[in-house]
Amino acid sequence: MSVNKVILVGNVGRDPEVRYLDNNVAVANFPLATTERGFTSRDGQQVPDRTEWHNIVAWRGLAQIVEKYVKKGNPLFIEGKIRTRTYEDKDGIKRYTTDILADNIELLGRKSDNSGTGEYTASSPSQYINNQPQANNVVNDDLLQGDETDDLPF
Repeated sequence: MSVNKVILVGNVGRDPEVRYLDNNVAVANFPLATTERGFTSRDGQQVPDRTEWHNIVAWRGLAQIVEKYVKKGNPLFIEGKIRTRTYEDKDGIKRYTTDILADNIELLGRKSDNSGTGEYTASSPSQYINNQPQANNVVNDDLLQGDETDDLPF
């Protein structure tokens, strides 16, 4: 058995590039930066921040969501899988690149930062929905009334 799963939380490095292929299939590409914070060790040695850059690729409806809502600087939560591919550059040299194929993207941050804060998933290619739970601030009066010595399972 094997697992190919990536979970990243980081910031978008530049506005996504979205292309439409044959049959109107959308693909979005953008870099995501993740940063491990620096620290000072016990002996006083300073370890600086370390930033890694990840190439994110989103397809079809998820790419269309990215096109509408994702901008440079946005904080994102991304779930996906690692995919390495090869290509030849303009000089004929074989190159390798590693991409993160996004299955799920959640826009993080304040609502004013993103016009559509929420979670979008590619689990069903024909259906992309905002799965962000809605807050329910209604208090049920029945819960506030009654005897406090009710039998509770704990």
